[in-house]
Amino acid sequence: MSISMYQAAVPVFLRALGNLRHVLELGQAHAKEKSVEDSVMLQTRLIPDMLPLVKQVQIATDMAKNGAARLAGVDPLKFDDNETTFAELQDRIERAIDYIKSFKPEQIDGSETRAVSLKTRNGELNFEDQAYLLHFVIPNMFFHCTTAYDILRTSGANLGKSDFIGKP
Repeated sequence: MSISMYQAAVPVFLRALGNLRHVLELGQAHAKEKSVEDSVMLQTRLIPDMLPLVKQVQIATDMAKNGAARLAGVDPLKFDDNETTFAELQDRIERAIDYIKSFKPEQIDGSETRAVSLKTRNGELNFEDQAYLLHFVIPNMFFHCTTAYDILRTSGANLGKSDFIGKP
């Protein structure tokens, strides 16, 4: 039995963002317990040359929502990157989840060889949809979800592997 593009993308995106939402809830609880302002926690970085927590969440949600849109052959919905609180980040995740859920299997399935081009700060990237999903979107989304987890964990939040992976 083969797996469809929709099955390889949408459920993976939804689970990752749902787990990110949970990790942020635990991080927020930790910040509140330690009397750390949201603005401070959201600007926390693993090391100085890495992006802060807020940007990790923004990029993770962008990867998922933009990935779903491009796989469906539509222009991605633009989100402003203006979150300054945990509540605003949670709202961003919910908006991304709702957007991803709006795509139907018939919009994405069969798109394996559809061309997708991205303009990045390092130049233009060109893929076929399957390679875009498997070699760009999923690894990037998980990198930024993992980095958000790591920032909160190293800040002292009571997080474990099961919080990141979620329940089966």
